Amino acid sequence: MNKRKRRAIRSAIKGDPANQVAALPYRLAADGSMRVMLITTRGTRRFVVPKGWPMKKKSSAAAAACEARQEAGVVGQMARVPIGSFRYWKRLSVGFVPIIVRVFPMAVETVLDSWKEEAERGRKWLCPEDAATLVDEPALASLVRRMPELIRRR
Repeated sequence: MNKRKRRAIRSAIKGDPANQVAALPYRLAADGSMRVMLITTRGTRRFVVPKGWPMKKKSSAAAAACEARQEAGVVGQMARVPIGSFRYWKRLSVGFVPIIVRVFPMAVETVLDSWKEEAERGRKWLCPEDAATLVDEPALASLVRRMPELIRRR
């Protein structure tokens, strides 16, 4: 575990939320409708977005892009500004810690046939409304549901 992640976890154990970054992969169908990609967690198989810890010498958007490639097998254009954030409790060996996740939209250009975590995760393209019903975090569900509107504003 890297030093930044250890420091964030120590802080979170004391009650200060740690920060993570996430990608919300999307693509437009031929009819103009939007699809977003959700992935499953390794442990509980819940649907989430690709997310992880900030990375040294990378912007938050670049770190989110790395997580999307590693966890979901997608590559594309990342927005430089997040569309929102959500909070959740991360399960660690020391207990649960509070996390704030900033979410960056990713316009997917390439869906890889093989990627680092393919054996550990599932991935699914869904319309935003259906995807929103599958995620547990209410603030993330709201972002997913509003994705077409949020992208049009950019």
